[in-house]
Amino acid sequence: MIAIRTRTELDLLRKSGEVLKRCFLEVEKVLRPGLTTGEIDSLAEEYIRSYDAVPAFKGYQGFPASVCTSVNEQVVHGIPGPRELREGDIIGIDMGVLREEYYSDASRTYMIGEVSEEAVKLLRVTKEALELGIDKARSGNHLSDISHAVQAHAENNGFQVVRVLVGHGIGRRMHEEPQIPNYGPPGNGPVLKPGMVLAIEPMLNVGTKDVLTLKDNWTYVTVDGSLSAHFEDTVAVTENGPMIMTR
Repeated sequence: MIAIRTRTELDLLRKSGEVLKRCFLEVEKVLRPGLTTGEIDSLAEEYIRSYDAVPAFKGYQGFPASVCTSVNEQVVHGIPGPRELREGDIIGIDMGVLREEYYSDASRTYMIGEVSEEAVKLLRVTKEALELGIDKARSGNHLSDISHAVQAHAENNGFQVVRVLVGHGIGRRMHEEPQIPNYGPPGNGPVLKPGMVLAIEPMLNVGTKDVLTLKDNWTYVTVDGSLSAHFEDTVAVTENGPMIMTR
């Protein structure tokens, strides 16, 4: 069952998303070659807790850190540690916040210094796919309208969407119904209604859509070692169109 949130709940979700938005702005200030993914994790956790909020990922189903840091061929769920960022890397930073019993979830992929033209295009198209997906999060549309918008834009630009990982509903729990694939035909699935809150998250690969999990049982990587990018926002369906909670 897909939850329909009240105005009070939407306000609490927006406050959670505000902390997350500000945290991304703080992290962006320090990204540079030589920074470790563990340092990103520490900074984010300290900032989130300074707002009397909790890093939603820490301990979630056993995840050992506050932030997912996924570099280059890593798709999602990379575990922060001693790895240093290098000139030309791209890094997906996925974070969640729990504040006053409500969750927010978002991801951004960043360029470290000068990157390849292929990487620049990948990040641009992935972000555009998110925007197109969000634009379909309107009352009266079907859930798969979001999915189709993401897939069509990715494939029209020569990229593949990851199929084994999906977006999701969010609210009182990190992962709620419905699941939101990044592919499929339009006009299928539940009809969207005001009050639904969705974490929409395109994951696009330069090469194959296929991924595998590393021995840490968390980190997903592309099978062929090609670059992957991930953008995500928490979005509410309203009578006046989509409301992005994490910007």
